[in-house]
Amino acid sequence: MTPETRPEKYPRLRFPLRLLASGLFVSYLPVYLTGGKKFSGAGLLGSILAVALLPLLPASGEAYTVFLVPFCIFSVWVADSVRFENGVHDDPRIVIDEIAGMWTAAAFLPRTGWIMLAALALFRLLDSAKPFGIRRAENLPGGLGVVMDDLVCGVAANLLVHLGLLLGSNNFRINI
Repeated sequence: MTPETRPEKYPRLRFPLRLLASGLFVSYLPVYLTGGKKFSGAGLLGSILAVALLPLLPASGEAYTVFLVPFCIFSVWVADSVRFENGVHDDPRIVIDEIAGMWTAAAFLPRTGWIMLAALALFRLLDSAKPFGIRRAENLPGGLGVVMDDLVCGVAANLLVHLGLLLGSNNFRINI
């Protein structure tokens, strides 16, 4: 039995799992409008939702980490447990992985508009292109494969924004 044809693991949790996996059903809109295409724009909406929810999350690095790590583990469980009618393993309606990835991209960064916009843009670019072997993370089993590529993209986007901040600061100069 392939993961795509497995019966629901938790039929009584169908509604809450779909609510969480779809980012409070935000991913249903573009999937509905495009007829369920893989690249529907649902991931972008999930990422924007993640940025919109950032003010509700802890601001300090330690508290943010204590929140983010369990959330990422929870995201793997949700992505592994949710089932949609079409039986697709990484259904486009699942955006909890984009939320976890975007929150990873935003970790330990100043929460200013331009910096969050840069983190969002880099995260979406990396998640779409999946360079540097990131695509291989999708091959991990179950929910881990659904979420891991987004977490890797989030880490890469975060490091790139930090590098940009370092290179743009007055404290770091390259003399040629």
